[in-house]
Order: sequence, then structure tokens, then C-alpha cells
Amino acid sequence: MTAKKYQFGLDTFGDIGFKDDGTAMDGGETLRQVVKEAKMADDLGIDLIALGEHHRPEFAISSPEVVLGAMAAVTKRIKLGTAVTVLSSDDPVRVFERFSTLHGLSQGREEIMLGRGSFTESFPLYGYDLQNYDELFVEKIAMWQKLLEGKPMNWSGKFTQKLTDTTVYPQLPKSETIATSLAVGGSPESIIRAVYYDIPVVIAIIGGEPIRFRPYVDLYHKAAKQLKKPEHPLGMHAHGIILDDEQEAVEVGFKYIKAEMDRIGIDRGWAPMTRDRFEFEIDKGAYYVGTPEQVAQKIAKNMKALDMQRFDLVYGTGGQLLHQREDTIRNYATKVIPRVKELLGGE
Repeated sequence: MTAKKYQFGLDTFGDIGFKDDGTAMDGGETLRQVVKEAKMADDLGIDLIALGEHHRPEFAISSPEVVLGAMAAVTKRIKLGTAVTVLSSDDPVRVFERFSTLHGLSQGREEIMLGRGSFTESFPLYGYDLQNYDELFVEKIAMWQKLLEGKPMNWSGKFTQKLTDTTVYPQLPKSETIATSLAVGGSPESIIRAVYYDIPVVIAIIGGEPIRFRPYVDLYHKAAKQLKKPEHPLGMHAHGIILDDEQEAVEVGFKYIKAEMDRIGIDRGWAPMTRDRFEFEIDKGAYYVGTPEQVAQKIAKNMKALDMQRFDLVYGTGGQLLHQREDTIRNYATKVIPRVKELLGGE
């Protein structure tokens, strides 16, 4: 029996960071720090780094592709992706142009992760009506798939431009494509859509017991069989902090992850996070906070339970001090990933 091949990545939303003396960094400093962290991850052998797209004051990254281009210049092997590109409020043609440009700069190391957008600030910002939230994504992902064919485009849609025998530049080299995945937060329709378009799935698990997502995994496999589509390795992403001292990791997590979730909660009607809730998320839920061994054990357990071959750690949530962010990356690469592979028995 062939051993499974596992992938381990890092995700960041570009949270405004804090210097080690506690003073907040500005947006430019945060962007340069994220590029530095990508080089660090590349040097340490992490498989992938992915950037979120947000249009809020607590995040520095609103244009992930620009930052990924800077990363391409200072890295050699790490894959460079998004998590996610909000395709619904963007122009698929412009997205294709940006990623085909990144394809050339990175020598094919790019990956676009498409999503409908759990944050919706980009919709009014770019002139889209949230009433069309689902329709926009359905139409634009279909257009994206057509663009990936690399042929002159003939296209007409309700929300997108009409194209007649139009070639989009820069074109990709023959037989090459833009690696594409689909982020799923909790929608069975998104699972079916990913299978239909033959796109790998990454499930965002940001709260609650991860095992509750097992029905989505089973649905993916069932849909692939019924639609006679190939089954791609499944992935997941979740927040975490990995420090050598368990109590320090917990206190850092409660300070920064709580602050971020409470800020988001103001817009979404969530109650402020309690200490009990936070500790539940560490013990049984979706947070990977603790020592390298504790985090490795939990990642391996949930990857096995959910039949996952990819795990992305969302680091730097809420900003955090620079040495805490870098310690998490270093521990993840040098201690956690090797231990998880050992526990899972894969490559």
C-alpha cells in the first residue's frame, strides 16, 4: 500500500503585528514582515504559504497577489497561494491576469484558493450587491474554469462581461495551468461545486469540534463517485500558536485570538469569547495552541479522523509579537511537521 503524501502550509491574513516592545507596526511594516516570514518558511522547508484578502483596518493585505510577487523574489521552492481570493467581488479576467503574471514570476509555484468570502467588505467597496452573493460566485467560478482552458474566450453572463474570441494575457505556457483549490466553510453546495469543477477542497475549521466536518468529507467522496470525478486529497486550515512553554502559548492565544474573534464578532453578532470557550477550543475544538508535541498530536488526530492530506496553520492571529509569530513558524517547521508525519506514517 502506497504511503499518503502530506502537505503542510501556513496561512496569514496579514494581521497588523506588534514589535517585541509591544508597539503596533504599521501596514507597510507588517507587509514586509510577512514577506520575511515567507522566506523563513521557505528556508525551513514548509510546503506552502497562503495569504488572505481583507479590506479592514486590522489587516494589511488587501492585494495578496502583490505580496506574493514580492515573496516570489525572495523564495525558491515554497508554493505561494491565497486563502482566499474573493472571486465573487472581483473580475475573473483580471484575477487570471494577476495569477498568470505570478505564474511567470514564481516559475509555476502559485496557487489560487477561491472562496465566496466570509468577510463581505469587498462587495460594497467594488460595487456589488450582497443580494447576489451566491449567484455572483456561481457565475464567476464557471468563468474562471473557462479561462483556465487557455483558449480564446467566448462568454456571456449576467454579472460578467461579454467576450468574443478574446485571448487573455499573459498566456500560460502550453500544458501549464494555475493550481486552483476551493475554500469551504460549511456549505454542502460548495462541496458539490468543487467536485463538479474538479477542484481540490480545503475546509476552514475555525471553531467547534473538527469531527463535525466528517459529513462534508463523506459527501465529497460520495459526490465524486456519483459524478464520476477524480477524488483529490482534502485539506483543512485552522488557527494556532506553537511555543515551547504551554502556558505562554495559552496566554498569548487568549490575548490575541480572543481580541480578533471579538472584533469580528461585533459585526456578526457573536458573544465575546470566554476563557472557558477558548480552553474548550484548545482541548477539543479548532485551536492548535500549545507545545510542539501537543499541537502535533492534535493535528495528527484530526487529520486522521477527517482523512486529510493537507493542513494549513493560520498563524499570527490578532497580530502577536514578532518573536511569537516567528517562534510559531520555526516550531511548526522543525518540530510539529516531522512529528505529525511520524504519527501518520506518511511521506
